[in-house]
Amino acid sequence: MIRMLRPLLRGRTYTRLLHLWVPGLPFSVWMFIDPGKPWVPAVVLVPLGLVSAVRRGEGVQALLLLTPDEREPGFSQEPSATWRDRRRTALWVAVRVALAVVTVCLTVWLPLLSYSLAEVAAGTVPGGVPVLEDAAPHWAYALLVPLPLAALYAVVVGLGELVTATARRLLGPSPAERLAALEARTEQLLERTRIARELHDSIGHALTVAVLQAGAARAAGDPAFTERALAAVEETGRAALEDLERVLGVLREPERPAGSRPGLVDADRLLESARASGAEVDAEVTGPLETVPGPVSREGYRILQESLTNALRHAGAVPVRVRIGVADGTLLLDVRNPLTEDPPGAGRGSGLRGIRERAALLGGRAWTGPDEGDWRVRAELPLG
Repeated sequence: MIRMLRPLLRGRTYTRLLHLWVPGLPFSVWMFIDPGKPWVPAVVLVPLGLVSAVRRGEGVQALLLLTPDEREPGFSQEPSATWRDRRRTALWVAVRVALAVVTVCLTVWLPLLSYSLAEVAAGTVPGGVPVLEDAAPHWAYALLVPLPLAALYAVVVGLGELVTATARRLLGPSPAERLAALEARTEQLLERTRIARELHDSIGHALTVAVLQAGAARAAGDPAFTERALAAVEETGRAALEDLERVLGVLREPERPAGSRPGLVDADRLLESARASGAEVDAEVTGPLETVPGPVSREGYRILQESLTNALRHAGAVPVRVRIGVADGTLLLDVRNPLTEDPPGAGRGSGLRGIRERAALLGGRAWTGPDEGDWRVRAELPLG
């Protein structure tokens, strides 16, 4: 019994009732103008569903009144984009008007019937109630008083569920809107993946350099070398903090342009950081890096950063050969270092997957693996 009465304690029961009542207002006003033609408001209201903006208004009303406690109710809040959307909206308006008429009639007549039954039980025959016009006063009618109220409860709850289900079907997103929502969701996931890569590459590189520098400074026992190592750790840490601020800036301000991220024109910073960590970096740059498009330059920077980080992490202070070339509409990145017993792919494939994914997103390709005694990372990225 208590479970059956729970809908009476929910706010959406009464907001749904309000939603059902709203279309009845034009009919109530019209009855003062021409009660002989009660159908006129319906003739005016239903064609309004063909107006593009009506779909948005109906969707907002359904969201606020039919499902006020749901995060994703499934109602479209966009104007009608096709004639199919307009027809669905017009059908929805017709259904809503019909349900409104039924709701207004029953929510007025059922309480009146219950009150009239109480009057008959008290010895008075009410006028204007068709069912009770010929009723003889009798106390037994008091037993029937709760029945119209129970019916009213069923009407309010049942019609609320019915109008909500109908709204989900007729005001739900169109196939085009579903596709747009899926694309937006995909973009969000790609953005989260990109941010994860940014943090992995930047922070991983900084920590690797810091650990190597700290270990070398402790083992060297040379104050001058220690001073240089600490300076390198400080510089790398500052660069990592700048990268972290850029990434957090994207999270705080999605409209911030991606151009604030470092590109290949800043590659010297990575090379000097690797040299300060003890690696013998032999770098060769050919072609105009400043002409490389922004997205390609930024992703190339991250590929180079991840390659140097892997070399420092798994090989240590070893010779590293870096080749960066721009020619024939292609950016070529080639990083080699002597192969060790702990190659980068040994259980630590997330960074290498990131290199390949970055290249694939730009329509290029990347190769990582052993090559003639070296560990090699080679990426080819198209410029256009």
